[in-house]
Amino acid sequence: MRAHRTLILTLILALALAVPAAAVGRRLLIGGSTSVLPLMQKLAAAYHKAYPRIPEPEVEGGQTDIGISGVASGRFDIGDASRNPEPTDPRHLVFTKIAEDGVCIITNDANPVPNLTEEEVQGIFTGSIRDWSEVEGSKISGPIDLFDRDGASGTQDAFQHIFLGEEKKISPAATAESSNPLEQDQVAADKDAIGFVSFHFIGGVHAVDYEGVACNLANAKSGQYAGVRNFWMVTKGPPKGEALKFIDWITSGNKVTKAIISSSWIAIH
Repeated sequence: MRAHRTLILTLILALALAVPAAAVGRRLLIGGSTSVLPLMQKLAAAYHKAYPRIPEPEVEGGQTDIGISGVASGRFDIGDASRNPEPTDPRHLVFTKIAEDGVCIITNDANPVPNLTEEEVQGIFTGSIRDWSEVEGSKISGPIDLFDRDGASGTQDAFQHIFLGEEKKISPAATAESSNPLEQDQVAADKDAIGFVSFHFIGGVHAVDYEGVACNLANAKSGQYAGVRNFWMVTKGPPKGEALKFIDWITSGNKVTKAIISSSWIAIH
């Protein structure tokens, strides 16, 4: 009888432990754009703080195209993208817009170019302007070291559409970096350099005014600064389960997510 009672108590305890375990959500795996990465890390930590019984989503960097292909293949539950959807993206993906961000043209602190016009930006990045002596306001002369992002980058896609348009292309002579931090580091280390990064990565470099407007969050929020693009969370089909809960929380317009997004990005919900 005692053994029977012990078995019953053991089963009850096991069931009691199993119920909370089942109630806890599966850990989400999120990956993609290095522009979205700092924001997503903050949101994931805040989500876990708000719902401690739900595991904090695991957030990886990479690039926009890696995030999109990763969610299409099932590697990621959610892909982070810093460019708009394209017809060539895998089918059946759903893009949910979560914020807006700015793209800044950057130079080395030793060459704080005060302003660039659209014509100058296009000339520099297409390679028709190759020497700093040709750039008004440059503190140096000599060959321009041009930095680009590689083709998997959402930031490169955004820069292309915003600053160069559909016809002009970035010079193939440019050095292509695979992430915002690498581009930031290269420009910070090279007085002859020019490149472009997301708002979050302008520390240690000089953000150049574009068409007379400073590249900063306030001007982006007001609509004065033209270099603004979208941030997306991408799912394979409509979001569901834990992914749906997380995305719904981010897009609900609650005080926590609004405060996080507004701190360095542009809130849209």
